[in-house]
Amino acid sequence: LCVLRADLDALAHPPQRAPCRPARPPRSSTTDPRPTRCPVLSHNLRELVEDLLPDVGIDKLRRLRCSDLGDNGLGALQSGVVYSDGAGIIESVGEGVDNSRIGERVWVYQAQFARRFGSAAEYVALDSSRAAPLPDNAGFDVGACLGIPAMTAHRCVFADGDVGGQTIVITGAAGRVGYYAVQWASQAGATVIATASNAEDAAACKAAGAAHVVNHRSDSFANDILAANGGARIDRAIDLEFGANLATWIAVVATSGTIATYGSVAVPEPTLPFFQLMYMDMNIRFIIVYAMPEAAKQHAIADIHTALANDALQHRIAATFPLQDIAAANELIEKGTIRGAVILNIE
Repeated sequence: LCVLRADLDALAHPPQRAPCRPARPPRSSTTDPRPTRCPVLSHNLRELVEDLLPDVGIDKLRRLRCSDLGDNGLGALQSGVVYSDGAGIIESVGEGVDNSRIGERVWVYQAQFARRFGSAAEYVALDSSRAAPLPDNAGFDVGACLGIPAMTAHRCVFADGDVGGQTIVITGAAGRVGYYAVQWASQAGATVIATASNAEDAAACKAAGAAHVVNHRSDSFANDILAANGGARIDRAIDLEFGANLATWIAVVATSGTIATYGSVAVPEPTLPFFQLMYMDMNIRFIIVYAMPEAAKQHAIADIHTALANDALQHRIAATFPLQDIAAANELIEKGTIRGAVILNIE
């Protein structure tokens, strides 16, 4: 595990429970010098972390600088994916972690997966494998943007191997995941058909590497995709609304093609036309970072590091707030009018 002090890019909705446990009855300073509530950081940081995470062996302490609030609104809260990503500097390590990592700039992910505490705090303790090196040319705000969006996008594009020469449709291409997916796919040699419903988002998709942009709100959505691909069916669809778009994919994806999907909010329990899909030899791949094989996570981390070092990724940061204004940050996201990450600065 690592504990990191970070600049956080955390989800912008007020958490359903406080990121720190409520204050306990006062302790006797002569018998227990530990602070009574988080995030007060006293003279003994390790005791504090062990107090906050009693069931977790600490092998790394990170001080956060930024956290990503995400742009999924209440849906993200309901799924529990809050305060997941961040970036900062490793301040302490535990048993089994090389001391040379102390002082390392890192970006983190899965900070709140299957546990109570996330990244909207000065410090976070988590497994060392969840802290990836952040190149010196990348700011903490950029590091806080990565995590779930960049890794989800990477898996959507590369889960089935090389995509060079393929035609890939990416829905929600101006969003957090889609924007990275456009870049991963186009840089790997795929022809990207992005979806967007306004001129500003269309321009952003083109700037990220999309060869074509179609309007997913159009009644001719499927025909527009085929027209953009010269009348031919596509190889892969990367989709954030699987249930709502399934009929479109049946109409435009080639035999033995793939739908890689990471969301289905509009139709959360879609009906699958089994025989149609079977006779198309359709591959449906569901993507969530938490369930990705470890090898896939490390593949994504390696490619992210190379891209960052070469300034090969664009990042959309919509707004930045101090941690104490987290409620206002969440309210901004709830409006649904922004594109890109909302960053919380811890310091």
